[in-house]
Amino acid sequence: MTQPNGIHHVAFMAADIKKHIAFFSEVVGCPLVALFDMHGVPGGLHAFLRLNEASYFSIVQLPDVDKIPIQLGVTHAGRGEKPCAAGALQHIAFGVANEEELIAMRDRIRGNGVNVIGPLDHGFCKSIYFAGPDSMTLEVATPVRGSINPDRWIDPAVLARAGISSEEAARYRTPAPYTGPSPAPQPAYDPTKPHMPYPLEQYKQMLATPDEIITKLASYSEPPVSA
Repeated sequence: MTQPNGIHHVAFMAADIKKHIAFFSEVVGCPLVALFDMHGVPGGLHAFLRLNEASYFSIVQLPDVDKIPIQLGVTHAGRGEKPCAAGALQHIAFGVANEEELIAMRDRIRGNGVNVIGPLDHGFCKSIYFAGPDSMTLEVATPVRGSINPDRWIDPAVLARAGISSEEAARYRTPAPYTGPSPAPQPAYDPTKPHMPYPLEQYKQMLATPDEIITKLASYSEPPVSA
């Protein structure tokens, strides 16, 4: 079935990219594998730290980001149970293989002078919680008691509070496979659908441009350092 097979990377904004690189390398233990001028973005810096061979943690620094205020409850949640603006990343949970590795991560983070809460048992995972640079809300989790059983973990009362009918829940539990054409044509612009916030006329022109031309014009396939 056509679906994502994991997360290639998540990207956080940094006021000081060096501060973030030092934290996620030395405190969390992720090796820095890439740092380069952000493709097509003047003044932007882009870093990647490796989680595994197919998954990365990314940091972006753009000009004047340090002038944008952090506001807990709006731009940031600050804690795993606190609110922030809709569409914002509430928190991120890194994964480890087992409880022994979870405790080892707790000890590593504490050993670098950062406070850690946990582990807490959530039934299908155990987690530890800590803060990162720029008020980031961070977690490390490990699965326990096997995979998540939807029959036990999808609460009918919560489905009702979320406005999800039993028929909708059945669809969401087993998404239909994609059976349409490939390559799929670009849909006509529909203002009721989600869109990236480019200037409207520029965006419509981009949507009208063939994929192969967009790929050719906006790709950066070579590393910044020559072999």
